[in-house]
Amino acid sequence: MNEFQQRIAASFAAQGLMATLGARLALVVEGEVHIEMPFSTHLSQQQGFVHAGAITSIVDSACGYAALTRSPPGCEIVTAEFKTNFMRPAMGTRFLAVGKVQNAGRMLTVCTGEVRAYTGDGPDYKVVALMQATMVNVPAGA
Repeated sequence: MNEFQQRIAASFAAQGLMATLGARLALVVEGEVHIEMPFSTHLSQQQGFVHAGAITSIVDSACGYAALTRSPPGCEIVTAEFKTNFMRPAMGTRFLAVGKVQNAGRMLTVCTGEVRAYTGDGPDYKVVALMQATMVNVPAGA
C-alpha cells in the first residue's frame, strides 16, 4: 500500500458516518476512489429505497478521497460545493460510489461521481445518482 492509500485508509477509518452506513473502501488509485455500501433497511426512506442522504454521503466521500489522492502533502480535503442528480430510486443489494478527479488545482479540485446500484453478485448495475463536486485543499489539522 502506498502513502496516499495509507493516508486515505486511516482517514476513512476515522469517519464515524461511513461506519454507521456500513461503507468500506473498495478501490483507491490516483485520481479515483470507490466506496461500497450494502443495502440496509436502516438506511431507507419511507418508500423503501435507500435514502438520498446515504447515497449522497458515500459519493461525496468518494469524490473527497479521490481529491485527496491528488492533494499536496500535509493537506486534507473539505467539500466546498456539490450538486447531485438522482436518476432513479436507489434500489439494490449494494451500492458503489465512484469518485474521479477531473481537474486538480493548487487550492481546488473538481470531481465527478456516480453511484451504481447492483442487484446481485454480477457486473450489471444501474446508475442511481451523479455528482459534480468542488473540493478544497486545507492544511491538515486546520
